[in-house]
Amino acid sequence: MISDEPALLTVRSSRIVHHGLVWDVRRDEVDLGDGQTVTREVVVHTGAVGIIALDERDRVLLVRQYRHPVRSYLWEPPAGLLDVADEDPLDAARRELAEEADLRADEWHLLVDYYNSPGGSTEAFRCYLARGLHDVPHDDRHDRHGEERDMATTWVSLDDARDLVLRGRLHNPTAVCGILAACAAQAAGWSSLRPADTPWPERSPGRAG
Repeated sequence: MISDEPALLTVRSSRIVHHGLVWDVRRDEVDLGDGQTVTREVVVHTGAVGIIALDERDRVLLVRQYRHPVRSYLWEPPAGLLDVADEDPLDAARRELAEEADLRADEWHLLVDYYNSPGGSTEAFRCYLARGLHDVPHDDRHDRHGEERDMATTWVSLDDARDLVLRGRLHNPTAVCGILAACAAQAAGWSSLRPADTPWPERSPGRAG
């Protein structure tokens, strides 16, 4: 059976070389186990969650957000960092859907897990499928700031969203992975969906030691 697996390689030394506003950069000296030692710098990331929110017509919600590192406005599903101490990832997804889209969902499933950039970052990402949507009451809505303050939203059929990905029109990894995973799940009659509370041991990868 093919499956990714943790590797218990010896980290001979590890130190933080940059303390950032959101994440740090760590420099590790790694013993590859065959007499070779390499030095690698790692972005120590909190991890994140995203939500493919589907309405009763199988339309997916996309929000338009400015992403400064790539100097672009990207259409993407609601998503956010796991930056609240000890917060359950499903609770974080519920919070992000409410904060970014003013929506709640009655039905949650796990759609796909992945590492966003495993060559240089510890970021583990979990993407959920949310259905049975309804609006957050106006009095309970989140007051958005920064890049989120004026995000546009749109609803796109899942088939059209897939085509946007395959034509190179959407580049956000949550959009690419989440939309294609949702299309695959839909084609399988949703039989591939996992419970929303499925254990997630990959949430904290890349620990030195």
